[in-house]
Amino acid sequence: MGFWRRVFGGGSSGGGDDIKPQRLDYLNEALALERQGDYDAALTSYRLALRDHPNDARILQNMAIAFTKTRRFDEAIRHYRRALELDSSLAGAHYGLAFLLLQRGEHATQALRDLGAPAPPAQGGIERTGSH
Repeated sequence: MGFWRRVFGGGSSGGGDDIKPQRLDYLNEALALERQGDYDAALTSYRLALRDHPNDARILQNMAIAFTKTRRFDEAIRHYRRALELDSSLAGAHYGLAFLLLQRGEHATQALRDLGAPAPPAQGGIERTGSH
């Protein structure tokens, strides 16, 4: 009887057959939209996914990629940085941030510093060990 009750909208009479509204899977929707090349719509879905999971570094990284593809580089940089604050092991976020900083004209040393990597020697070139 649960089927007919759902079809015709009958009230619940204590049965366990009631349908509960399902939350949309905004992350998968965003990924599908990106695959179709609709980055603006994907960003909307990523924002909704982020609302449900505000500390998910992967969502932030994916948003940064979509912002990069829509040439909104400042937003992309901001999202990469936030993703790295939450999960410093995201290699894609490190690479994406370094790429954007270098494209923006920032010196490689600053890009490395922003990534938490050791900066190259300031003067004198490459340090050598041993004798030649």
